[in-house]
Amino acid sequence: MARPMWFVTLLKKTYPTRSLIAKATNLPVLGKVIDKLLFDGDDIIYLPKDNVAQKTIQINQQLERPEEIPLPSEIVHHFIEKANHHWIMNFCICRDASKCEDYPIEYGCLFMGEAIEGINPKLGRRVSKEEAHEYARKCREAGLVHLIGRNKLDASWLGVAPGEKLLTVCNCCPCCCLWKILPDLNPEIGRKITKMQGVQVEVTDDCVGCGTCTEGICFVNAIALMDGRAIISDQCRGCGRCVEICPESAIKMTIDNSQFIEDSIERVSASVDVE
Repeated sequence: MARPMWFVTLLKKTYPTRSLIAKATNLPVLGKVIDKLLFDGDDIIYLPKDNVAQKTIQINQQLERPEEIPLPSEIVHHFIEKANHHWIMNFCICRDASKCEDYPIEYGCLFMGEAIEGINPKLGRRVSKEEAHEYARKCREAGLVHLIGRNKLDASWLGVAPGEKLLTVCNCCPCCCLWKILPDLNPEIGRKITKMQGVQVEVTDDCVGCGTCTEGICFVNAIALMDGRAIISDQCRGCGRCVEICPESAIKMTIDNSQFIEDSIERVSASVDVE
């Protein structure tokens, strides 16, 4: 059943403890319980920012014009067209709970699928396909990053079912995003939230060690300075923010998969039915 507003208020108050909950997933028994309750069936993809993808060199695919490069946001718009049910939240619960001052709190998740029928109407509104398309564009213009996939946490806190009929499109900022907990999560759970297939991010020899990329840029603290040079860990989810922000253009992204749009759509479709 739809969650009452008092439950949502309580949830926001507990948001600062999310790191503790994430660390608890590493405990032998409790971790399995949390995984089953909150992450079972999850499969979520970070989508690189479009402006970064436009500059990306795609291995094994030589393109003459940048506009020929397919954009990751096309994945979101594919599902908007395919879905029969669209819902826009009135707020981002992560930014609201964190009292975010850098990104718009009113740009929350976009949900699709039959399960949206059970969402408390005080939390948002049903919208048309056209409104959903425009909303996704506005979120990108605000500097937010799309995550797309099946997220049991959303089905749980919204109190809706079935989970396989709820597609989440998060519009995330690096300062308040829930998935900043990824480095603390049990790796088995963390592997359910991944970079897009084929994406690689690397630091080149042009790096001067200025540290700009380490200053609240990465969602998952995957980049740090070592011996005067930035290094990227395997926690990287390939959003492309460090590529975008580097003043020396010393961080490069490549997509070694010319079929990344089709493969991502197939992957999301395997876990969520939006029709």
